[in-house]
Amino acid sequence: MRITDVDCTTRRLPLHETWDGGLDHHDVLITRVRTDTGPTGIGLGWTPRIGAGAMRAIVTEECTPVLRGHLPDPAPRWRQLYDRLHEAGPEGITAMALASIDIALWDLRAKSLELSLVDLLGRHRDSVPAYASGVNLDKPLDELLAQVRGMLDAGHTALKLKVGSTDPERDVERVGRVRELLGPSGRLMLDANQRWDLPTAQRAIDALSRFDPHWIEEPLPADDFPAHARLRARTSVPFAIGENLRSVRRFRDALTSGICDVAQPNVVRVGGITPFLRIAELAATFDVPVAPHLLPELSGQLALCVPLAGMVEDIDRASLHELGALARPSGVRVDAEGARADTAPGNGLAFDFSD
Repeated sequence: MRITDVDCTTRRLPLHETWDGGLDHHDVLITRVRTDTGPTGIGLGWTPRIGAGAMRAIVTEECTPVLRGHLPDPAPRWRQLYDRLHEAGPEGITAMALASIDIALWDLRAKSLELSLVDLLGRHRDSVPAYASGVNLDKPLDELLAQVRGMLDAGHTALKLKVGSTDPERDVERVGRVRELLGPSGRLMLDANQRWDLPTAQRAIDALSRFDPHWIEEPLPADDFPAHARLRARTSVPFAIGENLRSVRRFRDALTSGICDVAQPNVVRVGGITPFLRIAELAATFDVPVAPHLLPELSGQLALCVPLAGMVEDIDRASLHELGALARPSGVRVDAEGARADTAPGNGLAFDFSD
């Protein structure tokens, strides 16, 4: 089996409601790897703001010509493309474009063996716990509490709440009210989305620690490891980081610095399934669980296969199927009962190309 062609297209997926900061859409790059004798592999790139057109150009102009005629083996093709794209920078747009091809190659391998992606990678477990999450920093308190009640009514006992308000007392009030609704035994995660500097983070965590956060996510700019280390020395609250770390080496540095208690790689941002698996193995050597970031149709599958799994995010109306990108459900379910996967051979992503 040899690669004959790679084609890709972009789609804009409007969000059901605006996310914090005015984000109203996600863009996806849908990539298809075709072969001379086998099935077609389907992969995706993803970006919530900019870069879909640039990803498409990289796949079309830089990757497709060098892939034709090669065996569709994910690991060597990933290295071949990584080496080619490295001159333009190993992270960011190039990594996300590479991810769309790598995901497609893993899908192709699984289909050719008539296996689900989970069973190809190696199923460590049948389900992974999930937590409910909403993009809710901009919501007024009454809307936030209504959202949380809906999560609890759906059966969730673990919730994530956005923090990082310009008024610290607003965060204290909101976290306190959510903790009251959740009760003392529920898990409450907080996500600052890199909004704090070091002094602000120190004061905020001091004020919010009374609510027993299960973790604090991205308390500081993602690439400032020295500041994370200083903050880590002041608090026992675990740090969840990684959605904005873009390479195996960045995760290596975070883990060796002792600042990563829960690793949250995004399979697209790190360059695909091939580097994602390396990150998961690396995290396991530090006894750090992996909680994949967003993209539930893929994250739910990957969480079943990593050596140490954390929780999967059940984020309100953010799956590819709920946003209208798929022609049929993927076979991945993420809800209060956890994340489970029962897909057709491959990764289960059947995109709707009717537009």
